Amino acid sequence: MDTSNLMNNKKLTTKQYVVIASMLFGLFFGAGNLIFPLHLGQLAGGHFALATVGFLVTAVVLPLLAVLAIAVTHSEGVYDIGKPLGAWFALTFMILIHATIGPLFGTPRTATVPFTVGVAPLLSKNMQHTGLLVFSALFFLAAFLFSYKETRIKDAVGRMLNPLFLTLLAVLFFIAFLHPMGNALHQVATPDYTHAAFMNGFLQGYNTMDALAGLAFGVTVVTAVRSLGLKKNSQVAAVTARAGVFATSAIGVVYILLIVLGSTSLGKFKVSLDGGVAFNQIVTRYLGAAGHAFLAVMLTLTCLTTAIGLVAAFAQDFHKHFPKVSYTAWLAFMSFASFCTANFGLDTIIQWSTPMLMFLYPFSMVLILLSVTSPLFKRDGVVYAFVVAFTTVPALMDMVGAFPPVVSASAFGKAVVGLEHTYLPFSTMGLGWLVPALVGLVLGLGVHFVKEHRNATVAAPEKQALSND
Repeated sequence: MDTSNLMNNKKLTTKQYVVIASMLFGLFFGAGNLIFPLHLGQLAGGHFALATVGFLVTAVVLPLLAVLAIAVTHSEGVYDIGKPLGAWFALTFMILIHATIGPLFGTPRTATVPFTVGVAPLLSKNMQHTGLLVFSALFFLAAFLFSYKETRIKDAVGRMLNPLFLTLLAVLFFIAFLHPMGNALHQVATPDYTHAAFMNGFLQGYNTMDALAGLAFGVTVVTAVRSLGLKKNSQVAAVTARAGVFATSAIGVVYILLIVLGSTSLGKFKVSLDGGVAFNQIVTRYLGAAGHAFLAVMLTLTCLTTAIGLVAAFAQDFHKHFPKVSYTAWLAFMSFASFCTANFGLDTIIQWSTPMLMFLYPFSMVLILLSVTSPLFKRDGVVYAFVVAFTTVPALMDMVGAFPPVVSASAFGKAVVGLEHTYLPFSTMGLGWLVPALVGLVLGLGVHFVKEHRNATVAAPEKQALSND
């Protein structure tokens, strides 16, 4: 019997699809995904519907497009997404993405957020530093152990940790919507959301960083799908895309419920400083003294699933491109580096890492959109080159404007930001790269189709000569 043919024709069961989708949900859904939409609901008040639509565009559609970009291009990670621009660009882009959402910012935040919101309030002030040290050490040790075997990540996240988190979240939703604190439609919106609810919701969605994470998680998802016995690239791509649709749709439903919950909370509370404070107030109101422990467990679980995905994706990609260092060694390095960075504190991490995020986000956006639409122009590197080249200057300007005041408030920083706001449309909304990227796209497509037409013209006489022979 030809077992290889059976393997190529293998189809996943519904249960296997659910596990992959659950894993992808868990990788995406961290503490930020829990607290940002809750805070958005408080800010938007009765205007929550428009704000929700804007938020879903950047927090759900863009991450879904990142997963689809992996599927459409049959990529196995963030490196392959940048490959049409050459190996040097792809490697540099991969390193910058993993460094930023890895040990420099994203991964340490998975430990500092649950500690700051869920654990720190339980400790005295003189125990805060020691508490963070112990908590982050145990947290990243757990992330390392769960990620140690690549083929077991889908089971650890998809079958165990994420279902447990979703169960706790479902309990909270059940209690909260059974006894609402107010009518969401009747709550007063903050001034920014009274007149621009959609755009402010749209910009809030960037905070999840899931578009960047979607690219980085590509290697982890593809590895998990292949571990189920699928070998053909087309099959892996189809499963990845379908699981991505399931996972991001479920995330979208959770976002909607969280936003409505945040809006209804205005019936009892004022707008909080951030979603962490709001969540603490809500769970304490419904669950009393046990609410704080409940919140700490929820945040730790959802952050741990994301941390597992981030450390594993880092180790998988780096081992693939620097194979002399083992997957386990890269995993240990990533976990230890994230532990060290986490102990600088959440505020310091955000302050110095935001500029790199502002620099990388425009490139990620254009590469995701180019990858999804690449079959239309045969993934021609010329199109990629024009778009990325025209995106570079606005991305650098965004980075300068996002630096701490020592740079952004300097004469140089003010000049750069002033120049961007004067000449680049939508730059005040963080979208200064949009128009230049579109100009690059038009030029790139023009060059591509002219080249295609020229090649077709040259090839026509040759085909005619062959047919005459």
